Amino acid sequence: MKEIKITDISGVKVGQVEDIQAATGCSVVIVEKGATAGVDVRGGGPATRETDLLNPINMVQQIHAVMLSGGSAFGLDAASGAMQYLEEHDVGFDMSVARVPIVCGASLFDLSVGNPHVRPDKHMGYLACKDSENNEIKEGNYGAGCGASVGKILGFDHAMKGGIGTYGLQVGAIQVAGLVAVNACGNVVDHESHKMLAGIYDKKTQQVISTKDVLLKQMDQIRKLPDGNTTIGCIVTNVKLNKAQCTKLAGICHDGYARSIQPVHTMSDGDTIFVLSTNEVEGMVDAVGVLASEVTSMCIKRAILKAKSAYGLKAFSDLKNR
Repeated sequence: MKEIKITDISGVKVGQVEDIQAATGCSVVIVEKGATAGVDVRGGGPATRETDLLNPINMVQQIHAVMLSGGSAFGLDAASGAMQYLEEHDVGFDMSVARVPIVCGASLFDLSVGNPHVRPDKHMGYLACKDSENNEIKEGNYGAGCGASVGKILGFDHAMKGGIGTYGLQVGAIQVAGLVAVNACGNVVDHESHKMLAGIYDKKTQQVISTKDVLLKQMDQIRKLPDGNTTIGCIVTNVKLNKAQCTKLAGICHDGYARSIQPVHTMSDGDTIFVLSTNEVEGMVDAVGVLASEVTSMCIKRAILKAKSAYGLKAFSDLKNR
């Protein structure tokens, strides 16, 4: 087993653009030749695009890109930029009168961090696609992770910096890799050591507070958790899969979320994972699921480890007792 980049999977490109001042951005995964896809949306407050067509009972069998963005529902507009880029490159289903690219997407809420009136739009989405031609992926405060934050259960004043992370594994000819933007309401833990990495930050003790302890003390209170969350990601494999299998794998990838985010899938999160298959090699679906959930957790871990303090949010890298 060896580590790989998501762009090591044949035909896969990744591009990112961010507005540092406005604290928002977008990240795109492009498969111009098409990929079989599935999705699993488990958070209670999602902002998504073209997820219904991924239902195995529906006609479309392949998609061409997944756009991950900030900006909440406004940020879904970034996918229109991917549509333009792909059309210019003659990518999409031939409908005789036009080629129609299929672009799915999901957005996280970062409007509380920077300028809420600046969001990823069609132009930013197009620039992210152009960036995919550079074959470089940055982690932390980039792309959809630019304005990401975590640990908001006690309010934004106690939040820490989230970000975007990427990771991949290869076993023999089988490849699984991903990209995840971490903007969780809860804390993020190291799925291997179980150490808390980032989350509810106590400025007095300069420590991360357990979300479990906080929530159990508040069980008799009737309140909803703070808005402004959602972790979104895309996992890609070269193993041959149909839509139903991609959908099942997307559900398995949420195991990676559950190991790394506490709590996860809350009513205030829109946690969503896409799974893409480039259909190149044969492989056992359940074995791919094991790799995919591990890759998901590692993407989350790297997003936090690579994040830098910004916008008044302290990052893991600046914790004194990390």
